Amino acid sequence: MSKIEIFDPAMCCPTGVCGPSVDPELTRVATAIFSIEKLGKDIKRYNLANEPDPFIQNTEVNKLLNEKGPDCLPIVIVNSVVTKVGEYPKNHSSPRTTVPDPLSHSKADWF
Repeated sequence: MSKIEIFDPAMCCPTGVCGPSVDPELTRVATAIFSIEKLGKDIKRYNLANEPDPFIQNTEVNKLLNEKGPDCLPIVIVNSVVTKVGEYPKNHSSPRTTVPDPLSHSKADWF
């Protein structure tokens, strides 16, 4: 089974979906993560503001942060391999995917 880890930039809450003006991208990501969790997949999301330890303990994430700074976030790791830097996976069909996109009924680019 795939293990997905998302290392988010510092946000006010774990999902970033709060406050007076919600970023639609964060809403899309939160919805996709919820759908992935409901499928029983192993997915973890870390917020730099609230959970700095995983950013320090993961050598790849730590290296990217030291080289590029916080602008490299979000970082997505699948099965211990960095798959995305500076952006979230998209919700579209892709040969590597297995997770349905809850909004379009296609597949999401998460694996």
